[in-house]
Amino acid sequence: MAKLSLTAMLNRCFRYSFSKAGLRSSTMDLGDGTVMHVWVPKVHIKSKPTLILIHGIGANAMWQWYDFVSPLMSGFNVYVPDLLFFGDSYTARPERSEQFQAQCVMRVMEAHGVTVMNVVGISYGGFVGYSLAAQFKERVEKLVLCCAGVCLEDKDLEEGMLQVKSVDEAVSILLPQTPQKMRELMKISFYKPRKGVPTCFLNDFIRNVFGTSSRKKRVDPSITQGPKAVESSEDNPANTTNMGRT
Repeated sequence: MAKLSLTAMLNRCFRYSFSKAGLRSSTMDLGDGTVMHVWVPKVHIKSKPTLILIHGIGANAMWQWYDFVSPLMSGFNVYVPDLLFFGDSYTARPERSEQFQAQCVMRVMEAHGVTVMNVVGISYGGFVGYSLAAQFKERVEKLVLCCAGVCLEDKDLEEGMLQVKSVDEAVSILLPQTPQKMRELMKISFYKPRKGVPTCFLNDFIRNVFGTSSRKKRVDPSITQGPKAVESSEDNPANTTNMGRT
């Protein structure tokens, strides 16, 4: 008898809300063993600007953007990709960097006929969004970074901005495998963390989101150290807004 999964139920609810907002699910084979899933407008209106919402580490893109899609649809053609190894996106290639993630996002956007775009990236998605703007300056008009430490330097780590002892410890929190680590992640991720979340729900979430995909072996652990690309003002994309910090 199949077990009831609250995580699976929420996924279905999110899919319904995205569809009701005017988006449809699209999966595209980019070749070389790379498949990208993205939510795209059912109807692309040329008079509207295009907006890409790039999620951070966690579940698929729906979990982080479901509150925002419907309000934004009135003013933008909204595209919401699942980054590689999240949701239904994956690759057999060895690349794990935010640069490769950005290239795959651009390839899937080009496949959908989008050449110019605005980008919002949250957390790890901010690293990917920054790389997207740095690599494709003529394609990205505006970039908004939310809680993304793209200017993090080694001295910041030495001064204790990221309070972990090693990359492995950071990965154990960012990609939790136990309810205890899941609670640690919630504590540092939310302004007002929910208290008293049942262990059974945390186990269900870990099993459905983090357990079967072995993401901790697939996502580049260097994301916990900040990108090394921000070394001069010449590399800094124009029209960038940074909201918050990690």
